[in-house]
Amino acid sequence: MAIVINNMLLQLVRGTLGDQLTIYERNGQIIMAKKRGPSKKKPTKKQLEARYKMKIAAAYARTILQDPELKAYYKSLAGPGQNAYNMAVKDAFKSPEVQNIRLEATDVVVTAKDEFRVAEVDIHIIDAAGSLQERGKAVLGRNGVDWYYKAASLPPGGRIVAVAVDLAGNETSKELQLE
Repeated sequence: MAIVINNMLLQLVRGTLGDQLTIYERNGQIIMAKKRGPSKKKPTKKQLEARYKMKIAAAYARTILQDPELKAYYKSLAGPGQNAYNMAVKDAFKSPEVQNIRLEATDVVVTAKDEFRVAEVDIHIIDAAGSLQERGKAVLGRNGVDWYYKAASLPPGGRIVAVAVDLAGNETSKELQLE
């Protein structure tokens, strides 16, 4: 790979030359590199999983960029050499994180984070027998990290399940055992 500096001949050239060289621009620099061909090795299981995940992420990014509001949101987070599509793919790759579930009287407070944005937090209250007693959506607090849900009742021996969902639809859940 070579970075081309002050060469008038290559300022306007992009693409593949003679099936041997590729010339492209990245972050304002012109780069010449040997043309890469497809690998001759059989992909591993992890590579196949990564390709599948990338396929899903790319499909999400293409779909989400049709919404002007979300496209503008992702574009606002893009750095140099990045665009809204890159940010949407990055968001689709990583799930949100439920860091903590705590009780404040009958309020369930869930601390959830995502590199981009947590879209919603669902709360499920399950009794000791395992049947669903209550379900609802938490409301985002002023700090932008804590989500609040007013529970009608908290059955002893039951559990609270918090499910955080990001813009890409990735879900992460965490449970809190009630005493």
